Amino acid sequence: MALVDLAAIAPHYLMPMASSNSVVVRLLRVFRLVRVLKFGRYSASIGMLGKVLRLRRAELTVSLFLVLALVTITSTLMFAVEHDAQPKVFASIPASMWWGVVTLTTVGYGDVYPITAAGKVVAGISVLLGVGLFAIPAGLLASGFSEELAKERKQENCKKCPHCGGDL
Repeated sequence: MALVDLAAIAPHYLMPMASSNSVVVRLLRVFRLVRVLKFGRYSASIGMLGKVLRLRRAELTVSLFLVLALVTITSTLMFAVEHDAQPKVFASIPASMWWGVVTLTTVGYGDVYPITAAGKVVAGISVLLGVGLFAIPAGLLASGFSEELAKERKQENCKKCPHCGGDL
């Protein structure tokens, strides 16, 4: 936490050393947002979020890799299906990944979309898989919060229980 404190106050002392319109000043101003990390000290909920993230780290990592794999697979399929119909929009697999990310997160900006029947089928399947796959981390976090809250309540009740030697 001392490093967070240092990072939070350092921009204040480094600003006078930089020229007024330099990129460094802008970067230091943005870096002041590190102070938000200090809220974890004062909020039990944020502390619990950190604990849940640490406990569910392996499952969240697996779901992240599944999302990355799904983006890569759907973008490759969309490139293969739509490249001939829209060579400028789906110019390459990395260019198609913009469509994949926007579609799987269900943002759907509308700037890139399939026009062929096969492309629309791939897009529909991708949307359904994306919704399901993004629900996995939400479920993991929700169950982790539920388990941690149950543990805390059990510990509080145990402290007051006469069988455990606590005071009622």
